Amino acid sequence: MSEELLYLPKVIFRKRAEVRAAIYGNEEHDELTGEVLFYPFMAGSLLAVAVKNLPEDGFFGFHIHERGICEGTFATVGGHYGTAGQSHPRHTGDLPVLMSGGGFAYMMVSTNRFRPEQVVGRSVVIHAMPDDYRSAPAGDMGMRIACGVIRRQQPV
Repeated sequence: MSEELLYLPKVIFRKRAEVRAAIYGNEEHDELTGEVLFYPFMAGSLLAVAVKNLPEDGFFGFHIHERGICEGTFATVGGHYGTAGQSHPRHTGDLPVLMSGGGFAYMMVSTNRFRPEQVVGRSVVIHAMPDDYRSAPAGDMGMRIACGVIRRQQPV
């Protein structure tokens, strides 16, 4: 087994995430909640995602957006993080879709596109439809149904 695979449990189970986003739904999805934990991992980040009360089973777009202002319809978050000179789905903030079963979604994903400290002050957004990974500028995912500001966690 490679050194990287052996390192994975140490990151999740032995270290507290330095950066976190608490997710909450819009008015129409007010019971939707969750969190994203960001861990430094190799040359980038490891994200651990847990969401409950998604509106249905299926797939939902999931991205990091430019600004950490989650208000109203979440239009305040701006576009995907890192869009300058990059096409979709190669924006820095483009992530895989969430897959819901019974309203729950869990995901762990690694990326070398950013380190946790680089996304502090931005937001995580869940969209009503899955990313199609081809439509410009952002994957034709429909409305933003949930949002969470990415913040540093307070030391214990």
